[in-house]
Amino acid sequence: MKYLTEYRKPELVEQYLDQINQSVTRPWTIMEVCGGQTHSLVKNGILDMLPKNLQMIHGPGCPVCVTPLNLIDKAIYLAEKKEVILCSFGDMLRVPGSKKSLLESKATGADIRILYSPLEAVKLAKENPEREVVFFAVGFETTAPANALSVVHANRAGLKNYSILASHVLVPPAIEAVMDDDESHVKAFLAAGHVCAIMGLDEYYPLVEKYKVPVVVTGFEPVDLLQGILMTVRQLESGEAKLENQYSRVVQSDGNPAARSLIQQVFQVNDREWRGIGSISKSGYEVRSEFSNFDANLKFQIDIEEAVENGECIAGQVLKGIKKPYECPQFGEKCKPSTPLGAPMVSSEGACAAYYHFATAMEGM
Repeated sequence: MKYLTEYRKPELVEQYLDQINQSVTRPWTIMEVCGGQTHSLVKNGILDMLPKNLQMIHGPGCPVCVTPLNLIDKAIYLAEKKEVILCSFGDMLRVPGSKKSLLESKATGADIRILYSPLEAVKLAKENPEREVVFFAVGFETTAPANALSVVHANRAGLKNYSILASHVLVPPAIEAVMDDDESHVKAFLAAGHVCAIMGLDEYYPLVEKYKVPVVVTGFEPVDLLQGILMTVRQLESGEAKLENQYSRVVQSDGNPAARSLIQQVFQVNDREWRGIGSISKSGYEVRSEFSNFDANLKFQIDIEEAVENGECIAGQVLKGIKKPYECPQFGEKCKPSTPLGAPMVSSEGACAAYYHFATAMEGM
């Protein structure tokens, strides 16, 4: 197939659904790691079409959703108290911090700007030499190369007024955390194709071996997901556990070596706090000491008191796949996109937002 529309063909969807129905003989739970996969499953009504004894569990693959309260508070502090030009992807603006969101801060006068690329922030720093410019660098491995590139460009240009507030998280450690959780009942994973397009497949072989679970790398269109689910089910039914690549049109086994090299040049792996989940060992990126002048945490000596999560929000349980969004007592009541209690209700990859906006796919409602 050559065109994206071919991965949405109803006849192919029906074909894969038939094969899945014929293959499933026992109850299985499969976690799709990425929020983009979740949105596609919900938006396209796929959850309603799958066999009743095949349950899809929504995972922690939404980097905006797992950005800690403390980091959002730090970003607001920089914008309000240090009067920096704070730049961010649009997803982050409405995510609630401990007291307010970036959007609320912007509404009261903070200079917060939505950009599509961190390289735009570097350009802003060049154009405003009298102002500090900070880019809120949020994302999985997918966005890390562009954020690293912005630091490299700023360094080459000799910019002293550019830095990043890094909040990068990594997928394989998150899968480990899910499997190590006593409440988890996940039997297989659909891995995120765009992450593997950067990082390759090597990090997933140890996970398959350690936990004896199938891992299938998939894309994001309906046919991609259904083919990936079928591949996963066939492994589960036959008692196999191996790594397979459904998204071979995009993902190569070694990923993108140039992008990985850029990441390694600027970032190093560190322990990272995940909102609603807790600390996961070696699950994030921080700026290397060679580029410490571009680390906003160090540059501004930010010391913000740790905030407590909203007790009414069950985002952590949703992100770990323990509960579905509609099982939250506040879902659609106190918690809506206009008045979110947690990040999964406002992020474009958040599971709660997917269920809220595409209500026809809600299971059990």
